[in-house]
Amino acid sequence: MTELTFEYLDVEYNQKERSFADIAKELGTYPNKVRREAIKAGINPRDKSVAQALALKHGRIKHPTAGCKREESVKNKIADGVSSSWKNLTEEEYQGRVDQAKEQWKNMSKEERSALMKAAGDAVRKASVEGSKLENFVLNKLRSLDYVVQFHRKGLLMNERLEVDIFLPELKTVIEIDGPAHFLPIWGEENLARNLKADAQKTGLLITKGFAIIRVKHLSKHVSKKQMRDIADKIVETVEKIEKKFPTKNQRLIQIEV
Repeated sequence: MTELTFEYLDVEYNQKERSFADIAKELGTYPNKVRREAIKAGINPRDKSVAQALALKHGRIKHPTAGCKREESVKNKIADGVSSSWKNLTEEEYQGRVDQAKEQWKNMSKEERSALMKAAGDAVRKASVEGSKLENFVLNKLRSLDYVVQFHRKGLLMNERLEVDIFLPELKTVIEIDGPAHFLPIWGEENLARNLKADAQKTGLLITKGFAIIRVKHLSKHVSKKQMRDIADKIVETVEKIEKKFPTKNQRLIQIEV
């Protein structure tokens, strides 16, 4: 039988992303033996979620829900469960997931990293035209309640090249969904400074011209379905208050932080 050395296991398990079971089957032994030898050689076994993701990636298993349609209530229940599990993580568990993600990035080839960065760039460009998932979720929520809504409205003010995320013309109210790039140096300190200045100028101009502006501040790169529902509910609650009584000038900036 092939000797289960560090070099062999590093190639087969880490680089080729094979499972212990797959390696054991080829060598005519059993998975636990391969696992024990890997640990002895200083190779850390993957956790269950990573192992499952790689098995799906390489076609060793099929996704149990692929091609299945779930009811919206079921999707919401799953989203609530995922959100709750993240909130209940200990600091040690959270750091473990962060370290795991860093390790996955480190183990990627240049081609895989380039592909991932390209996909991220494409997603940002697409969101700038079609809106982010959160923007579209809020838009659909407001329309379902029969509000007149304009999406990515340009030229709101005469002689101003101004675009807003969501505009409620009947209430003279603007909704801006500000993601992490508006508060964190994701694209560098210079870009952050430009974003902060542009946001402040837009806010001041809109308030001066008689508009109310709701700014939603979310610092998470990924927003769960539950978080989107919570944010949309807070926005609707705020819009209903504006509908009842339009705020005075010094109260026209309303900030929602999530």
